[in-house]
Amino acid sequence: MMGCGSPSTEVEDEYEKLVMRMNPPRVSIDNKTSKKATLIKVDSANKHGSLLEVVQVLIDLNLTIKKAYISSDGEWFMDVFHVVDQEGNKLYDSEVIDLIQQSLGSRAFNIHSLRQSVGIQAALKHTSIELIGRDRPGLLSEIFAVLTDLKCNIVAAEVWTHNSRMASVIYITDEATGGPIEDIDRLAKIKKLLRFVLKGNKEKQTAKTDISMGMTHTERRLHQMMYDDRDYDRGRSIAEEVRNDRIKPVVTLENCVDRGYTVVYVRSEDRPKLLFDTVCTLTDMQYVVFHATVISEEPEAYQEYYIKHMDGNPVSSEGEKQRLIHCLEAAIRRRSTEGLRLELCSEDRIGLLSDTTRIFRENGLSVIRAEVSTRGSKAVNVFYVTDASGNHVESKAIEAVRNEIGESVLCVKDAVLFKSSSSHNSGRFSLGNLFRSRSEKFLYNLGLIRSFS
Repeated sequence: MMGCGSPSTEVEDEYEKLVMRMNPPRVSIDNKTSKKATLIKVDSANKHGSLLEVVQVLIDLNLTIKKAYISSDGEWFMDVFHVVDQEGNKLYDSEVIDLIQQSLGSRAFNIHSLRQSVGIQAALKHTSIELIGRDRPGLLSEIFAVLTDLKCNIVAAEVWTHNSRMASVIYITDEATGGPIEDIDRLAKIKKLLRFVLKGNKEKQTAKTDISMGMTHTERRLHQMMYDDRDYDRGRSIAEEVRNDRIKPVVTLENCVDRGYTVVYVRSEDRPKLLFDTVCTLTDMQYVVFHATVISEEPEAYQEYYIKHMDGNPVSSEGEKQRLIHCLEAAIRRRSTEGLRLELCSEDRIGLLSDTTRIFRENGLSVIRAEVSTRGSKAVNVFYVTDASGNHVESKAIEAVRNEIGESVLCVKDAVLFKSSSSHNSGRFSLGNLFRSRSEKFLYNLGLIRSFS
């Protein structure tokens, strides 16, 4: 944990809070300008991380961002987001619109005001466990089995795998009391046994467990954990190489000489929360986004960022350039939606996840990503699965699993087939030309497009 900040840092923080109180964000909802999306416009005093906080609110409200235009030169930023709901429709529900305005309004940049957001888990209700280690078939089943044996009820969890690493944030309660676990000795035992499971027979030093009673934004924390674990520069398995090459994002960098920016172009497969993943990475790597254009046109998405480091300098060295490229590629790949999507919906009970993942393991299924949630008395869980080698799951394995768990309980939502690599050819591709044709007018009006090198 980081120690207390210096007096100068504390003064700066107080000054930022004062500025935000004097200049609360102005939020407007526009359903007239576009036929296909609702426009959300946010004007606010600027500080490092403001863009991420706005995007975080939108994705926590389950909105899909189809386009975004961002400008934040100086001490003020102006963002315009074209959003739709999960069904791809404009937003007309007055309650939803009111919730957006409240969430992005004067209290939007205070994490304590976002207790009800999807990605925030309240400290008073749960104990948070963070795990990171080497991925292997059956690992999730072992983790859930240990927690069940230790009389812990799993109320929510998110699990990501990337580059042979697994990271997860799991929220538990005491089976007996239904509240957070506060006994220090018991928490130490949970931490010790989970670390033992993570280490297995091969992991020696890099398996980590941590327990927190504070608030956590799950998805941002997973990005931070995997970034700290340097998943972006680890070697991939053969199966991961095959899968990732077929959906490989393309990231290129150029320098904007006139203004001293580095321009980052990203082309990747379109999917929900893509903007959050890239902005989260840029923010945590201490880059400031001054201007950006984002366009999502299925099946692909295009993003353009004008950035500088927090010290005011653009990306200067080849090493820094390559590191930024690798980190953005990793951020896009972490939230993998490959494989077969299985949805489990049933009455919640102690040991449900342990039993479910054990059945997966016994039938040769490997979980590459998972989203676990509890809604009232219902367990609503999503698993993305492959076989143990990272390949497609055979239908007979799925039939066996559904027969054992229950066909009405476990549904095959959709099969996300590995896409052909033909649209992601290995030749040199210039995102600069693409973006200039799409956003040149917008950026020219801001005085940004003059010369590149």
